[in-house]
Amino acid sequence: MLYHSIVRWAQETPEKEAFRCLEESLTYADLDQRSTQLAHQLHDLGVSRGDRVGIFLNRCLDSATAVYGILKAGAAFVPLDPFAPASRNHFVIKDCQIKVLVSSDAQRRQLTSLFNEKPELQCIIGTSLDLPVHQIAELPEISTTPLATPGHPNDLAYIMYTSGTTGTPKGIMHTHFSGLSYAELSAEMYQVGKSDRIGNHSPLHFDISTFGYFTGPLSGATTVLCSDAHTKLPASLAQMIEGEQLTIWYSVPLALTQILQRGDLEKRDWSCLRWVLYGGEPFPVKHLQELMNHTPQAQWSNVYGPAEVNQCSYYHMTAAPADETPIPLGKIWDRTKALILDDDDNPTSHGEQGALLIQSDTMMQGYWNRPDLTECGFYTAEGGGKYYRTGDLVRLDAQGLLHFEGRKDRQIKTRGYRVELDEVEAALVRFPGMEEAAVFAIKTDQETILVAAIVSTSAAEDIEHRVLQHLKKLVPPYSIPSRFIYLKNLPRTPAGKVDHRALITQTENEITR
Repeated sequence: MLYHSIVRWAQETPEKEAFRCLEESLTYADLDQRSTQLAHQLHDLGVSRGDRVGIFLNRCLDSATAVYGILKAGAAFVPLDPFAPASRNHFVIKDCQIKVLVSSDAQRRQLTSLFNEKPELQCIIGTSLDLPVHQIAELPEISTTPLATPGHPNDLAYIMYTSGTTGTPKGIMHTHFSGLSYAELSAEMYQVGKSDRIGNHSPLHFDISTFGYFTGPLSGATTVLCSDAHTKLPASLAQMIEGEQLTIWYSVPLALTQILQRGDLEKRDWSCLRWVLYGGEPFPVKHLQELMNHTPQAQWSNVYGPAEVNQCSYYHMTAAPADETPIPLGKIWDRTKALILDDDDNPTSHGEQGALLIQSDTMMQGYWNRPDLTECGFYTAEGGGKYYRTGDLVRLDAQGLLHFEGRKDRQIKTRGYRVELDEVEAALVRFPGMEEAAVFAIKTDQETILVAAIVSTSAAEDIEHRVLQHLKKLVPPYSIPSRFIYLKNLPRTPAGKVDHRALITQTENEITR
C-alpha cells in the first residue's frame, strides 16, 4: 500500500526529514505518528474503507499528514483547490459524498464562502466553524498504535478532479496499485534516493504533485513543498532551490520560464540540481536552452502523461537543443504499452499521425461516478487488454520517439493545467445577455493564453468586469480568459459550427502584439 513507505523509513531513518515547508519540517517518525493519529481520528468519526475524505489546504506540511492519515484509514483522499469557485468545490464534495474535510484556520475565508453553498459535510478536522471540529494540533492526544485496516492494492487511494467537456468536472480514480506503480517507475527512472531533496512546486490537486508526495517517500528522500508565497515570486523560488540545495525539481514549464525572466538567475548557484523535470505542456525551446545552459551539470527530462495514467513517456536531455525544433514526448517507459490508431481504430502506418492510447500499471481505475465516461475513455484491443484513450495526436519517428501533433478534442494545457474550452464556453453563455461565445487558445513565446470572443446585447465597455465576476463563480482561475474580443457575430463553418480556426486567424496578430 502507498503508506507503507513512510512506515518503513520511520523505522529505518526516523530522524530523516520527510517533508519541509518554509522553516518547518516533518521527520519520517513525525509523519508516521501524526498520520496514524489522524487515521484513528477518522475512524472515530465513522470513516471506513473506501470512503472519500476531502483535503482543503494550501501548500503546507499538514497536507502530507492528511494524505497519509487518510490512506492509513483505508479511505481515499480528494484534494480540493482552495482557490477554485465555491460552486465547483461544492460539486466535488457532493459528487464524492465527502462527509469529513481536513482543512486549517488558514482556509477560514474560503471555507466560509464554501459553506454558503451548504455542502453536506459532517465534520471538519483542523478549523473551527459551525460544524463539529477536531483540531490537527490536538493529534498527540490520540493513539499512535497502527490501525489494523484491511486493504488491497486495488483499493481506491485518491480522486483528482479535472475539467469536463460538458462543463461538469470529472474525478480521476487512482488505486494504491496505480499510485505505487507510478512511484516505483519514476523513482527508478530518475534514480531517486535517500540523499535527494525534491522541489514540489505543484499544489496537491494537480497530478504533478504525486512525484513529491509518493515518489519521494518511497525512496526515503526529502520533499520540499513550495509555499503559496514562493510560487508568486520567481526570485524566491530561485533562491529556495539554492538555499534548500534541491537535487530534483519538477514543475510546469511556466514556473521555470518565470524564474528565467524574473528570478535573478545569474545570482543563483544551482549546481545542486541533478535532474530538472517538466511536464504539463510544451516548453518554449528558446527558454529551455537558456535554462539548460545555466545548469550544465543537470539532466533535463520532458515528462509526458495525462493525469489518467500519471506518466507514460520520457525524453531525457543532457545538453541544450541545438535549434528550436519542438521537444519530443520521447519513449514509452517500463510496464507500459502504446497504440497509435486512426479515426477507425486501426493502427497507423509508421510515421503517420494518429491518436495515442496507453495501457500501463499506472493507469486510473476509471472516472468516479461516471461509467459512461469510463466506457468512452477506454479501448479494448484484440486479444484483450484495456487502453486509455489520451485524446492526444502523435506520430512515431524512425528512432522510436513520440512527437506531439495536437488534440482530437478541444482540451488544451495552460500553465500546466488542463482546460476544456467547451467548459469555459458553457459558463460564458450562462451570463445574462450573452448571445454567443467562443473560447480559443493562442500560443505566445511564454505561454498559452485563453481568448474569449463574445456576442452580447451588453455594451463592450460595460460587460468585461461583470463577465469576469460571473466566471470566477463557475470555473477555476486558470480557466478564465485573459483577453476578450467583441464581435457582431461568430464565423461559421459550412456545417454551421463556430469556426475556431477562423477566429484564431482573425485575431492572432492583434492578441500577440
